[in-house]
Amino acid sequence: MAEKKSLRKEFTKGLIRENPVMRLVLGTCPTLAVTTSIVNALGMGISAMIVLICSNIVISALRKIIPSKVRIPAYIVIIASFVTIVQMIVKAFVPALDQSLGVFLPLIVVNCIILGRAEAFAGKNGVIASAVDGLGMGIGFTIALCCMGAVREIIGAGTILSGAESLLSIAGITGFDGITLIGENSAISPMTIFILAPGGFFTFGILMACANRIAESKGKPKAELGCAACPMAKNCALLAKGEACEEKKEGTEV
Repeated sequence: MAEKKSLRKEFTKGLIRENPVMRLVLGTCPTLAVTTSIVNALGMGISAMIVLICSNIVISALRKIIPSKVRIPAYIVIIASFVTIVQMIVKAFVPALDQSLGVFLPLIVVNCIILGRAEAFAGKNGVIASAVDGLGMGIGFTIALCCMGAVREIIGAGTILSGAESLLSIAGITGFDGITLIGENSAISPMTIFILAPGGFFTFGILMACANRIAESKGKPKAELGCAACPMAKNCALLAKGEACEEKKEGTEV
């Protein structure tokens, strides 16, 4: 019973309490870049979630074999392998989505959410718990992307689910390619700034404030901004000192 409760806690923490985007402020580059539509956001979220779950499982299974001094390069190799597989699948079955996501799909390799969970959780916990952690964080990441994509697409383009046929065609569903909310003859026009960079930052700020407000109303601490929130912050500090991958140096405590 206690194990089920613990797994449920690991799963739910990524939804709001430790949402990687809205609470930990990780993975902001793809969040701002690909959320011009719900379809792009959903595609990126699912791709990252698959990589996150698979890499967490493998890293957790190999955590006692991988030497401490080469764990980060080993993690990157494992993550890159799954990213390559996912990219090849997307190219084969959803080429339109691959073109829309562009360079941000292969850049999942260096997404700080993926590497951060590997370092902070998968490298220290069992396979099942790591898989659940990856699933929860992946869903939280996808939800955050889709919320941003919905706001920016509806207000900025006047459509919803534009380009959905590229995803639905995998299931054999054709004929639906989104809904136009604001037509050419409408009395109002879309606010195109929302699909540009300023609109992305504005939407991101509003949604992050809402997520933090919800979390704080439930007694959770305020979100840490900047490097302090990143699970890789300790390693970055060690790299800056030239002491990476060492527990201690002669005469120096790190």
